[in-house]
Amino acid sequence: MPSVRPCADVDALNNTNFHTSNLFGLWVAPGFNDSEHYTAYLLQGGLQLPDREYYLADDEHMRAIRTQYQAHISTMLKLAGFTDPDARAARIVELERAIAQAHRTLADNQDIHKANNTWLQADFAIKAPGLDWTEYFRAAGLQQTNLIVWQPEAFAAESALVASAPLDTWKDWLAFHLIDAYAGVLPKALAQEGFAFFGKTLSGTPQQRPRWQRGVFVVNGLLGDAVGKIYAERYFSPEAKAQAQTMVVNLIATYRKRIEALSWMDPATKAEAQEKLSTLYVGIGYPETWRDYSSYEMKPDDIFGNIWRSRLADYRRDVARLGKPVDRKEWSMTPQTVNAVNLPLQNALNFPAAILQPPFFDPLAPAAANYGAIGSIIGHEISHTFDTEGSAFDSKGRVRNWWTPTDLEHFEAATAKLAAQYETYKPFPDLSVNGKQTLAENIADVAGISAAYDGYRASLAGKPAPVQDGFSGDQQFFIAFGQNRGSKTREASLRQQVMTDSHAPSQFRAATVRNVDAWYAAFNVQPGETLYLAPPDRVRIW
Repeated sequence: MPSVRPCADVDALNNTNFHTSNLFGLWVAPGFNDSEHYTAYLLQGGLQLPDREYYLADDEHMRAIRTQYQAHISTMLKLAGFTDPDARAARIVELERAIAQAHRTLADNQDIHKANNTWLQADFAIKAPGLDWTEYFRAAGLQQTNLIVWQPEAFAAESALVASAPLDTWKDWLAFHLIDAYAGVLPKALAQEGFAFFGKTLSGTPQQRPRWQRGVFVVNGLLGDAVGKIYAERYFSPEAKAQAQTMVVNLIATYRKRIEALSWMDPATKAEAQEKLSTLYVGIGYPETWRDYSSYEMKPDDIFGNIWRSRLADYRRDVARLGKPVDRKEWSMTPQTVNAVNLPLQNALNFPAAILQPPFFDPLAPAAANYGAIGSIIGHEISHTFDTEGSAFDSKGRVRNWWTPTDLEHFEAATAKLAAQYETYKPFPDLSVNGKQTLAENIADVAGISAAYDGYRASLAGKPAPVQDGFSGDQQFFIAFGQNRGSKTREASLRQQVMTDSHAPSQFRAATVRNVDAWYAAFNVQPGETLYLAPPDRVRIW
């Protein structure tokens, strides 16, 4: 059953590290070149560890992870009744290492132009020989002639591995991936071993959540909209929705002014940017149409089957949409998700009800706090419309270059400066933030807080900001922004984030204020202080 699971992320394309335990995965979305209809994307897969670097990096930490991973595979196979589990595990790890060598890095994966590769079904046997593609397309139910292959080099290498690696190794690899994917609902010993490696070893989590919580997560994962409808009715009032919508309108207006004021942007490019804002769909709280689960078959005594059948139903739903008109108002998140998303292929934003709650948003809080908290997030998501990836899409969601060469050169120079700034951040002595990998999110953070500040000041309509607990309005704004980024992360989880996430760790995202002039005036920040950055080094993009 071909499938792909997008990682939870603030931007649906910013983290194109789509994860599937299959050799490759199918993703159905608006087409890069025909955004009016759903098309089929095929993406690299085949790895159980979070990223290719876990297989290829030669430092002591990663070598230890690989040793523990091989032991985990052996234990899972033994618990499942396989003979000679150690030898099988060694072969599986070696196969996955070969797959990892063909994978694109996360940073390269974010280049939309490198991903825009249209293949006819007939091309696969020529460009990626080794796999029986005719049988694959038949079994997968894929009738669409054109498919977009995100990482052509990975498909060529993975297909060649199908022909060259022993069949028995592939059988063991498939069996292990299936067992590992469903370990949480298999007998207790398998579930405990799955958590021991992925929870304790990879993430540093000391113990599993209680069984009832894990059950809630399963229901939420399978029937997210059904749960979300109840959540939205209980916890998101019409008044809160109206207030959030007003903030969105104010922030879009702020972006219009900021774009118009750019001295480096050509009028033709500005006009295209303004058109993107005009056609931007912003969903607040919950979708306009709820998901239909009537095709799901649920049985009270068959948790494995329930999950299997629900995934199969989702897959069939996706395939059935191929070639059909796009619903630009469709949501990619449930209302109970604490997150937000920019959908460049739809030119749309989603702000679920769960993030429109304290501490991010409180209808009773001062405007300064709301603009500093949820306002900076709204500004962040709007900015993704024009970041290193969003700028590749026009107002209709098509991949099209609407920038003049001079504008693009200026933009790339400014963003390179921001990438270099983040390269200086080191959460560990042996590990730095990857400025290129996190660039799109860093751009959105800088633009988001800048636009939110302007929106906040505009909301005062010339009146003085009320003082709260001895803090001025500007101070309240920046305090709320900083509190948004407050977090506590275990070392193992933080290492994984730095290597595999398109977002910088929270403490460095909070340091975005170093690029905002108003920050210095608000707290009288002086040279030599941690969050001081000399004026020539401050990055301004939008």
